Amino acid sequence: MKRRYISIVLTFCLLLLSGCTTPVSKDSISKSGIFFDTLISIKLWGTNDSSILEHCFKLCSEYENKFSRTIPESEISKINQSNGVPVEVSDETVELIKKALYYSELSNGAFDITIAPLSSLWDFKNNDGNVPAPTLIQEAKSHVNYKNVVVDGNTVQLLDPKAALDLGGIAKGYIADRLNEYLEKEGVKHAMINLGGNVLTVGNKPDGKPFHIGIQKPFGEQNETIASIPVDDRSVVSSGVYERYFKKNGQIYHHLLDSSTGYPKESNLLSVTIISDSSADGDALSTACFILGLEKGLKLINQLDNVDAVFITDDYQLHCTEKINDTILK
Repeated sequence: MKRRYISIVLTFCLLLLSGCTTPVSKDSISKSGIFFDTLISIKLWGTNDSSILEHCFKLCSEYENKFSRTIPESEISKINQSNGVPVEVSDETVELIKKALYYSELSNGAFDITIAPLSSLWDFKNNDGNVPAPTLIQEAKSHVNYKNVVVDGNTVQLLDPKAALDLGGIAKGYIADRLNEYLEKEGVKHAMINLGGNVLTVGNKPDGKPFHIGIQKPFGEQNETIASIPVDDRSVVSSGVYERYFKKNGQIYHHLLDSSTGYPKESNLLSVTIISDSSADGDALSTACFILGLEKGLKLINQLDNVDAVFITDDYQLHCTEKINDTILK
């Protein structure tokens, strides 16, 4: 079995020790650690104040303990375990759920925050090659419907008691946006936030040049890029079949589940990369566009302001929105 967890790689390397704050140079500091079941790293230029980094990681811990469906005491777990009873949650959880519902509606369920019954059944994190029985898939699928989520003030209710939320397709993006806000408040002008492949840049590089974010070549070697995108003050997020998957009888079963079938989405796409101002937007849209497919995905992106996309098909061709065609460096 193979699993690939990092969908975006940086075109310059950050060699970081997990959990350590490391002066990279006299003008930058960085820190890395494990959150959300993945390696995250944050690098700041123009400051040696390690307390800023420490606070970023404190925020990551706080948000993980609110949004994770696998932490029993998290707010999301309390909603999932409520058997349909309204649950009072924090402002941040309400904000995230509302944003997730917006993208669930916008994509007509291609992105669906109630995917948890299916994602739990497939369990790609621990699955080494077991395809669930069709009856189990159909039962889980029957409880996936974002329209069963009701938000009233700070209370959240699941109208279907067997429904459950999974914010894994948007939470890291939301957290990256909150870290960005905090860094800007602290006066940080140049930074890179990498939450397990969700990359968000604060400003540009200290020399005034844009950051270059590489797009992972699907099924390529680690850090092997297929294209590079220059960005500043923007987010780059990818979703692809190579991130979490297993093979059985020559067929790839990946983690991008189609709620209409209950199975991994079958299409000619290998990955979708979204370039946007908000990392939460990019997170949700990368999943939604993969499920929608190339034609419908491009149509959706072209309807949105300040959002661009790169679709990679199974012939390794790049299909881009017009505004970034000339900026991709192969």
